[in-house]
Amino acid sequence: MRCAAFRPFLPYCAAFLSLGGLGLGACQPQAHPASAAPLAGRAAADSLRRAALPDSLLPTPVPTVAGVPDTLRQAIAQLHSALGPEAAALRPEVLAQACVGYLTLHPTGRIERAGLLAVADMDLPNSTERLWVIDLKNAKVLHHSLVAHGLGSGHLRARRFSNEQSSECTSLGFYRTSGTYGGKHGYSRRLQGLDKGENSNVFDRYIVLHAADYASPDYLRQHGHLGYSRGCPALPPTQYKQIISTVQTGSLLLVSGPGLASRWLNGPAAGRRFARRGWR
Repeated sequence: MRCAAFRPFLPYCAAFLSLGGLGLGACQPQAHPASAAPLAGRAAADSLRRAALPDSLLPTPVPTVAGVPDTLRQAIAQLHSALGPEAAALRPEVLAQACVGYLTLHPTGRIERAGLLAVADMDLPNSTERLWVIDLKNAKVLHHSLVAHGLGSGHLRARRFSNEQSSECTSLGFYRTSGTYGGKHGYSRRLQGLDKGENSNVFDRYIVLHAADYASPDYLRQHGHLGYSRGCPALPPTQYKQIISTVQTGSLLLVSGPGLASRWLNGPAAGRRFARRGWR
């Protein structure tokens, strides 16, 4: 792995090493010097060791969106390059998902805010800045921040996703930003899920953009990972106001992760839209 690609994972690596590499430390079972452990004892030790292993740093491969014409693929590649160092950890395949969804959704009237796209790659460790807000027209990263996932979705990385009430899981899919309100977390923004069966319950579940101390760099430095929401993409207290203000009502957010399935990942439709209007 090249150094530039590995850099986003350094905060997690430091935490990993501080836990003794495999996270076993003084709790690791010790074999008797004069004899091998019984089979049952070894099985128990192996089970303990597996339970103590941290989440892998290797992201899950992202399937290529089918049917995307070469002209659009090239445009997405050029966009990724133009976004610069702040987008180094934004995987090109995830950006392609987001761009295809944007181009497919915009003509339907579900997305009113042209040229703006927010992307959260929940397959990356929560110790990395895995949320980007992008100005498509000017190929610029407007915001880049940490973002927490739901308690039910996993520890360092989100691995389980649900659309169900009380699951405390993050939901994958495309979201439309809705209005703001002042709640228990202060200034917050409602979200509407655009993928039936995947995130269609998020409005009723009150999955919203809001600030949380457990999504802050200070919390990360102290614990080596972020804390967990009840499914909300929670934001750092120092950045949430600017991010929430930028993704005004009618903006598009993609929450990507393993198993993402969306009707809006329509490569041919996205290609036709881009040929007519570009990113407008």
